[in-house]
Amino acid sequence: MNKELTKKLSAGHATCSGCGIPAIVRTVLGATDEPVIVSNATGCLEVTTTIYPYSAWKIPYIHSAFGNAAATAAGIDAAQKALEKSGKIKKKAKIIAFGGDGGTYDIGLQALSGALERGHDFLYVCYDNGGYMNTGGQRSGATPYGATTETAPAGTESFGKGQQRKDLMEIVNAHGIKYLAQANVAYLADLKRKAQKALQTPGPSFLLVLQPCTQIWKFPTSEYVAVGKLATETNFWPLYEIEDGKYTINQTIKNPKPIEEFLKTQGRFKHLFAEKNKEVIVEIQQEIDKNWEKLQKKV
Repeated sequence: MNKELTKKLSAGHATCSGCGIPAIVRTVLGATDEPVIVSNATGCLEVTTTIYPYSAWKIPYIHSAFGNAAATAAGIDAAQKALEKSGKIKKKAKIIAFGGDGGTYDIGLQALSGALERGHDFLYVCYDNGGYMNTGGQRSGATPYGATTETAPAGTESFGKGQQRKDLMEIVNAHGIKYLAQANVAYLADLKRKAQKALQTPGPSFLLVLQPCTQIWKFPTSEYVAVGKLATETNFWPLYEIEDGKYTINQTIKNPKPIEEFLKTQGRFKHLFAEKNKEVIVEIQQEIDKNWEKLQKKV
């Protein structure tokens, strides 16, 4: 592995084969040459990189509880401001908080909202794999409509999760922060550009990054980039950014593929192709089309 990529997060961690989380973390950390302090919520990233007594982190790192990565980042920001004011440090380090969707959409939403509203200077990165993957694949606020999970299983009485995903980008945008963006681990150049922009933005910034999970989404470990690309090629996961309230779509798909192309790659949607559930796929396609139209109007 390229030594430059492992200067901040080393090789030898315990993420699953085919997991894109390390690629996300290294891309974001590689977007700046300045000192960095990381706050990390409990979740897949934390448990696989800090197996006691070892750590894959080569930079200052704080393991936060499941719901308070943003609060920890806010505390670091406040401490640095106090140290800078007293002359004990000359320059503040960049602060990056990492959390999964369970620790961001749900359990950590209150802490994130508070830190954004107060205007703390940090970047929050949510790696979104659509569920509580570290604890067995329970549904989260990010789990797609129709997916089968441990706590919303498909069966004779259910087609899986019966609620739509939260629109976390709009929830964050409602706080009036200067920069936020939606990215995808399958498009690392786009992610790096957005991370650079976010880290150069004063105050809070936010990145929502799609991270296909080979274990719970149920696809071969070699396919996470292909599955990620299909998410964008079907408009399930468009790439866009919001800067000072202005929306920009970073990649327009001229001929979007039908959502079936994305769904059929994953075992968590296998049941939807049964005759009794095919109407659910129609509903998913309608929701995607509606959301894409709304995004285009905002641009």
